[in-house]
Amino acid sequence: MTITGKKERLDRLAELVNRDDERGVSLWQEAFRRLRRNPAAIIGAIILAIFVLVALIGPFFVPYEPKDTIGIREGLVKSGQGIIPGASAEHWFGYDHQGRDVFSRMIVGARQTLLVGVVATLIGLAVGALIGGVAGAAAGLGGRWGRAVDNVLMRVIDMMLALPSLLLAVSIAALLGASLQTVMIAVGMVSVPVFARLLRVSMIAQANSDYVLAATSLGVRKPKIALTHILPNSLAPVIVQATLTLATAIIEAAALSFLGLGNPDTAQPEWGVMLADAQPYLGIRPALAIFPAVAIIITALGFTLLGEAMREALDPKLRK
Repeated sequence: MTITGKKERLDRLAELVNRDDERGVSLWQEAFRRLRRNPAAIIGAIILAIFVLVALIGPFFVPYEPKDTIGIREGLVKSGQGIIPGASAEHWFGYDHQGRDVFSRMIVGARQTLLVGVVATLIGLAVGALIGGVAGAAAGLGGRWGRAVDNVLMRVIDMMLALPSLLLAVSIAALLGASLQTVMIAVGMVSVPVFARLLRVSMIAQANSDYVLAATSLGVRKPKIALTHILPNSLAPVIVQATLTLATAIIEAAALSFLGLGNPDTAQPEWGVMLADAQPYLGIRPALAIFPAVAIIITALGFTLLGEAMREALDPKLRK
């Protein structure tokens, strides 16, 4: 065999190896490769990394106690007379109407916002996945009785979807009373229909796959097929939706706090509460409302950018 022939054979073997490697890459590995090349995903990840870092370790390094009315004690803040000093070398974001350091309150409030958003999303994910999983398994594998169970569960979800999300959250919060736990439950319940319907549709699509037919032919019981085969393969869109839901959870939690349905202790820093407290002083110090509003917008933007990039990376129909 000539040198040219050997080279061509080696090239063909290398091409086959590369093809085998491509076939061996999992869905999540391929999605991660696409995310690394997506500028929107990188920007979103950077925003979220900064937000999480500030929320977790920032409160340990704040220059002032967020509840300390230092400005009033020193006679610098007189909100009744329209005197609220702005930014300075000692107080980077200035004082609020009660003489508290705004920068310290923004940093500590990030942890509260992250906690509410994550817990609310987990509540919605857990309840929605339970309902959607049962409905999807019943519709895909359950026969006539399964379809009946699916119809009952989906009608409950349709009733929840009939109400606007914010109105549903306000109704739940009003019934349970103002508290931080109420905000988490109310915002979490708003996202239940989204997770339930998404998981149901995904599981019904997976139930028609060849591997389900093969497992059924081998005599594997339907509950085992649903739990060990269909459910794990249906979770990718749900996980992506959880990232997007975090953005809306933060906004809705801030809205409930703004309406006075959140933590009754307004001295506890939280971005929605800070935004509500700043309303009477917009003419004096508009920055008191700008800081928490911008923080909410940027954080929600970070979750949205990363979530949309994950959706595009995991769904072949959306890939560019």
